[in-house]
Amino acid sequence: MSDTQAWGFTDDRGVELGAARAPQRVVAYARAGAALFDLGVTPIAVYGSGHDGAALDPAKAGGLGAAGVPYLGPGRALDEAVLEELRPEVIVDVTYDGKSPYALDEAVAGRLGVPLVVLSVGNELALPAILGRFAALGRSLGIEPAGSVPDAELDAAEAALRGVAARSGLAVLALSGAGPEQVHLARPEAWPELARLAGLGVRLLDPGPGPGANWLTADRSTATGLRPDLVLFDAREHATPPCGFPAGVRLVPWSPEIPPSAAGYARFFRLLADALAA
Repeated sequence: MSDTQAWGFTDDRGVELGAARAPQRVVAYARAGAALFDLGVTPIAVYGSGHDGAALDPAKAGGLGAAGVPYLGPGRALDEAVLEELRPEVIVDVTYDGKSPYALDEAVAGRLGVPLVVLSVGNELALPAILGRFAALGRSLGIEPAGSVPDAELDAAEAALRGVAARSGLAVLALSGAGPEQVHLARPEAWPELARLAGLGVRLLDPGPGPGANWLTADRSTATGLRPDLVLFDAREHATPPCGFPAGVRLVPWSPEIPPSAAGYARFFRLLADALAA
């Protein structure tokens, strides 16, 4: 795409965005920025969420850290003067409800006069659709499709996972540690990647009825009582490391904020396939 061609993109809120040319200077929420990096778009800076601190969380970073992409801190506490000095031409965030950006106050982009693209990562879309939307944004920003290599890698990872899941039959529990006594137990149908794992034959444990749309908050004895063979534990820095499981339980790091790109999910699915096969 020529950078003199008018740019337009409709985001997942249904907001039609436009500019005189395809934006080149991209600032993004870390998860979105990591996905764009996988697709060939290197952000000029990224910001975090309310869970994040002064440094970029490696569990969200993907290739951003090695590429030296600057981190601006949590989005809700951004120094607008610093952001303005970066001269962003587009800001990219995610949404879980299809209405509001997750990590940045929408008014910030409005005051700067910068288009704000918000893409869904919630369970109203299946994982392939989420990946397709990020790929479409990358194409709109002028990145030529990188052939079929990333998609082929994801297909191969899914095939490997499907095969090993059928053979192993291991029970898998996804959770996020919430201190010494509590855990958040993931409801598989609420997470696009967990729903995808179930579709590939992974035997995911459901924590059962109770409050919480995405997580059931419970004590650690509830988690161990589900008797998982393998635990996907939240590896983000704000989450508490897993403990209290019997020695034979396999522990595999999982970020609930994997970069939504084919390459990002291929890496995770390969990791899980290897763990199930071990």
